[in-house]
Amino acid sequence: MKGPIRFYSVNVVDTATVQCGLYPSSSKSGQSIPEGIWAIWARMGIPNHIQIDNTMSFFGSPTHPRGMGPLIRQCLNHDIQPWFIPMSEPWRNGMIENFNYRYQQIFLGKVFMTSQEELKSKSLMFEQRHNRRYRHSKVGGKPPLKALATTNVKLRFPQQDQDPRHQLEKPEIGRYHLIRFICRNLKLSIFLEIFSVPPELMLEYVVATIDVKEEK
Repeated sequence: MKGPIRFYSVNVVDTATVQCGLYPSSSKSGQSIPEGIWAIWARMGIPNHIQIDNTMSFFGSPTHPRGMGPLIRQCLNHDIQPWFIPMSEPWRNGMIENFNYRYQQIFLGKVFMTSQEELKSKSLMFEQRHNRRYRHSKVGGKPPLKALATTNVKLRFPQQDQDPRHQLEKPEIGRYHLIRFICRNLKLSIFLEIFSVPPELMLEYVVATIDVKEEK
């Protein structure tokens, strides 16, 4: 008898149309994340901004906080601005959290799979069914693909030679952002690198922007 399938899934939701993208993987290594995101962009198009949580796989290594991990590099190389939500506040990603609940209930809780290959094929089928049929009140009761069609937005897609399995060059321009809550100690943590902030920011949320070109 085969044991359970252990996997991780990169899940993306477009906040404008509620279109979803899925990429199941046996690993959550720094390399598997950009590969998954690249595969989803190939189907959904490349966004202008991407909102993500503070999982180490997303930002890189705390040992080298200024090194920019693979996902940050991939985003900046495609003129995308990553936004990292406040620490320990998953509700800031409410749309993807709601989607993950439906994904668990409707897909993982009901679809029987016995292999990684079957997991990948049925994940894609669920993605397509969701985008073609699932109606959302946020977009006037339309399925995501119909909502997309009404926007007349021209999508851009990654080119084959931009596949992240190639070495990701360190970007020379671009910005990425971290939303952080400033506690009474007046310290701002940027991927475990600590900065002092003015007293007037105590108990406030701030946006810390890293400008790669200006190196500040």
